[in-house]
Amino acid sequence: MNREKKRLYEEERYEIKNLKCAFLIGCYQKPQELDLCQEHLLELESLAHTYGFEVLCKRGCLLRKIDAATYLGKGKIEELRHLALEKKTDVVIFDEELSPKQQQNLEKIFSSPVIDRTELILEIFSLRAETKEAKLQIELAKSTYQLPRLKRLWTHLSRQVSGGKGYLKGAGERQIEIDRRLVRSRMTKLKKELKEVAKQRDVQRHQRLRFHIPTFAIIGYTNVGKSTLLQALTEADVLIEDKLFATLDTKARKLMLPNRQEILLIDTVGFIRKIPHALISSFKSTLEEAAYTDVLLHLIDVNHPLAEEHAESTYQVLEELEIKNKPVITLLNKVDLVTNRNILSRFKLKYPHVIPISAEKRMGFDALQQAMIEKIQSLRKIVKVCIPQEEYALVSRLINAGKLIKRKFQENDILLKIEIPVHLEYLIKDFIVEEG
Repeated sequence: MNREKKRLYEEERYEIKNLKCAFLIGCYQKPQELDLCQEHLLELESLAHTYGFEVLCKRGCLLRKIDAATYLGKGKIEELRHLALEKKTDVVIFDEELSPKQQQNLEKIFSSPVIDRTELILEIFSLRAETKEAKLQIELAKSTYQLPRLKRLWTHLSRQVSGGKGYLKGAGERQIEIDRRLVRSRMTKLKKELKEVAKQRDVQRHQRLRFHIPTFAIIGYTNVGKSTLLQALTEADVLIEDKLFATLDTKARKLMLPNRQEILLIDTVGFIRKIPHALISSFKSTLEEAAYTDVLLHLIDVNHPLAEEHAESTYQVLEELEIKNKPVITLLNKVDLVTNRNILSRFKLKYPHVIPISAEKRMGFDALQQAMIEKIQSLRKIVKVCIPQEEYALVSRLINAGKLIKRKFQENDILLKIEIPVHLEYLIKDFIVEEG
């Protein structure tokens, strides 16, 4: 955007960063879902506070049918408009995804900016991105989101119809087409830059795979304590805040387990309910870091009233990334604050390998580290192989990736007793003498 376009954009969209007071609106389809809607509004309130808004009021609205023009019916919208005027709110935030047309219509009705959950999350990510990769990913996600919404930024120009024949387009429509080309061009450039960053990440991954340091990724809903766990286990200097999406960039730290096995722990970006599709696609390279790990540590804030829903949201994201079958250790965090012990039993029945812990109090770490040792052992096996000396490149690869126990040269062969990752077993199937 040049300066003139940026000025017009700021005038038309009221740059939400300058706004302070928010009105939150959520929807539910059945009367018995009101309590759940209120819980979701509390999460939206946390998102709003993370961005810097002061929430003056919030409302859960019964939704029988989605209105194509304004999402909620005209009567309900009018009621909400009066409440917004009474409370003197600056911005209205919907806990739903609004279409560009719905946003445009609602802004006319409320005479103030109306944003949806997706736009709020994108703005938070934009504020908290620190590394080059995160900034590129956010810009791409925002461009993807804004592309179909460009028309509403130029409504004041679309009224300036050029003279001449009817087929000539207005200045606003021409400007929209120019902007769309500019945005698409920028998106293409961003994707190329992200591919270059992804190549660097691949080099780092290949280094890890080459030496095969067992890797564990800490995953889970946003603000469940992932960074706290990473710090508690490794004594790493990482940012810990009681805010949603405190961590946007993956962080890797080494940890020595009690059996002297060195591992790599990776902290990942937090997942969230109804995560914007633009973010999933833009952050795919970062999120896929979990796909290249040996084991997932699924951290759940078991003390949260929506703990089970949060756990399901995490698994939905894993399914989108096609890594839901990765070995998992389920960690029930903040167990020291739990009053209803039945919820622990429900999680133990529903999820694999459940361990109650408290990352802040460092409770349950012995059981966690023992479980990590056992998982590593299940991913590796000891074999005896007889490999011809002309296949020494294979011998070298096995030694680099595994743990050599014994080596002996016999005529034209090399006898090895070695512990290797099970994913390399296919390389030696013709040379195995004994397993176990």
